[in-house]
Amino acid sequence: MSAPSTDLLLTPLHALHLELGARMVPFAGYSMPVQYPAGLLAEHQHTRQAASLFDVSHMGQLRLVGPDAAAAFETLMPVDVVGLAPGRQRYGLLLNDAGGIIDDLMFVNTGEDLFVIVNGACKAGDIAHIQDRIGARCAVVPLPTQALLALQGPQAVAALSRLVPGVESLVFMTGGRFRWGVVDLFVTRSGYTGEDGFEISVPGEQAEAFARALLAEPEVRPAGLGARNSLRLEAGLCLYGNDIDTTTTPVEAALTWAIQKVRRTGGARAGGFPGAGIVLDQLDGRIPPERVRVGLVARERVPVREPAPLQAADGTPIGHVTSGLLSPSLNQPVAMGYVQAGSAAIGTEVLAIVRGKPVPMVVASMPFVPTRYYRG
Repeated sequence: MSAPSTDLLLTPLHALHLELGARMVPFAGYSMPVQYPAGLLAEHQHTRQAASLFDVSHMGQLRLVGPDAAAAFETLMPVDVVGLAPGRQRYGLLLNDAGGIIDDLMFVNTGEDLFVIVNGACKAGDIAHIQDRIGARCAVVPLPTQALLALQGPQAVAALSRLVPGVESLVFMTGGRFRWGVVDLFVTRSGYTGEDGFEISVPGEQAEAFARALLAEPEVRPAGLGARNSLRLEAGLCLYGNDIDTTTTPVEAALTWAIQKVRRTGGARAGGFPGAGIVLDQLDGRIPPERVRVGLVARERVPVREPAPLQAADGTPIGHVTSGLLSPSLNQPVAMGYVQAGSAAIGTEVLAIVRGKPVPMVVASMPFVPTRYYRG
């Protein structure tokens, strides 16, 4: 067990983490659990087999309120906000004027407003950006007293539905309001692991009691940032600051699936977002990106971590690794990175330079481990 630095923020579950013997580390300005006594490998495998509880209260939560909120929010992102049906959730990308990614986020049309979740390290800047750009068109309401818990794994639905009846009716990327006793919750069926699961917004003062109730369920154990990272990498999901940032466009980041047809060239609401000229030119092939994010699998059992340089077979520099580790599920090193567009085809052989030595890798499709989202 380790005590936090006095300049770090604490989530509402901090005392519970210490009680459970978590190893705490600084993350996004908070003291966060990186792992519990069972260790990262056990936490990872338990998530794949049963259900794990993650404290993600460092994330930013906010509401966009008003009849113009959807149209206003759509001016900040290349995604369809206006057409999102009530109860549905969507992945979004805040862009700067060069088409670079300020942050990636999730948002839900609650039927009354837009509920938005942004990354913890970016939340102050994100909220300021949103307020500055669209605050005159809708109310931007931060929710700093709300905690956020993620219950992930194939048995998550069994555990959560005992406490919160009705959540089993949700499918992937939907959400709604529920109650745990007298406590109001907002629950989405989504997450960051590639498994079925839920993210639960709960008032901070009730978060510890709710977490204890979940951990009392036989399927559920706690998990920390280490397992969260290995699970999301196996699922091929980006970590902001590593795999995407303000220097990468959605096309370079291979996130074009997040740009709906209605926002693309020829669509009913094409363009109209920051960096649209650059992003649409790349998307349409008028200015092909020079680099692209790819998945990589090592030929040898040598972990390849960021920021390992990547080379072509002849030694020519072609890029670098942005995330990498030894996959607990595959027992094989996997990574994501950026390579020159000419080296991005599936099956391309590349070399990662690890401690001065070349490690053979091959460009591979993602996810590395098949996802198991519940779609009904």
